[in-house]
Amino acid sequence: MSELKNDRFLRALMREPVDVTPVWMMRQAGRYLPEYRASRAKAGSFMDLCMNPEMACEVTLQPLDRYPSLDAAILFSDILTIPDAMGLGLYFETGEGPRFKKTVTTAADVDALPVVDTLKDLSYVTDAVTTIRKALNGRVPLIGFSGSPWTLATYMVEGGSSKDFRKAKALAYNNPSLMHALLDKLVLSVTNYLNEQIKAGAQAVQIFDSWGGALAHDAYVEFSLNPMKKIVDGLIREHEGRKVPVILFTKGGGQWLEPMAEAGADALGLDWTTPIANAKQRVGHQVALQGNMDPAMLYAKPDRIRQEVANILKGFGSGSGHVFNLGHGITPEVSPEHAKAFIESVHELSEPYHKGD
Repeated sequence: MSELKNDRFLRALMREPVDVTPVWMMRQAGRYLPEYRASRAKAGSFMDLCMNPEMACEVTLQPLDRYPSLDAAILFSDILTIPDAMGLGLYFETGEGPRFKKTVTTAADVDALPVVDTLKDLSYVTDAVTTIRKALNGRVPLIGFSGSPWTLATYMVEGGSSKDFRKAKALAYNNPSLMHALLDKLVLSVTNYLNEQIKAGAQAVQIFDSWGGALAHDAYVEFSLNPMKKIVDGLIREHEGRKVPVILFTKGGGQWLEPMAEAGADALGLDWTTPIANAKQRVGHQVALQGNMDPAMLYAKPDRIRQEVANILKGFGSGSGHVFNLGHGITPEVSPEHAKAFIESVHELSEPYHKGD
């Protein structure tokens, strides 16, 4: 594998000195880019794009070609590949988001679910990782990822997206042993999935816990955080002679930062509702922090975006251990020029904070 030409993202995750604060964006390969929309039209559908390693590579590299200041690439895929591989039949309704042909509601449903064997069931993902790593040629590190067990379970029980997670929460609260049986299968599947991504060439991994923040306080620890901790405990943490950092990201997770920091990951992703200064004070001595500009700030004018970048950099303060990102994924209607202003201002404005590193 090629020598990394830019490793500041990996170094920041390990809280090692860097010259400027590294930056990448969740969903940086996505619908806000006209070149992405052209590739998706050529592929025929979103899942056809995901399942074609060459095209997944093409769209992974598009933001890096447009924005040379980006410090990481993230595998182009979807968090719902695992439930799909378990046989639930993933499909996408226009304007409605992901749907499953089958849902999980009974003990028999859970018993029938296989634990995913990534190399057999999701080889298109590991093939994409290998293809992207080769195409990157050491330019920046590649991030692999998965959805968290709780987040995947919500889609599997609800049959798609949900505003209130009524069915998933009812199952967890009425029949916790059944929910744990489902989560245990997902823990094994996600651990295997991420480890195979690492073996294929992912140099850091992120667990996306999109819906853990919807749970009550103790329920979050039981149904979301504890399964993620089991995954972290089972991950390959060194590969190709280098540490493989792990990022945990719970949207709406600001109240649980202390127990999250105990889960064994190297970094915590923050959404925009927690001030980064507060997060650093609470857990910055244990983990690196990733985040946390409101994605909607990218609808503002470039000078306002730049001001917000300055505010967040000031909030984190001097030293390493910060990866700049949005607090969630970039949204489709954002102007690519506004994304450019955001990315470039991070490097430009962060340099003074690393003079002592």
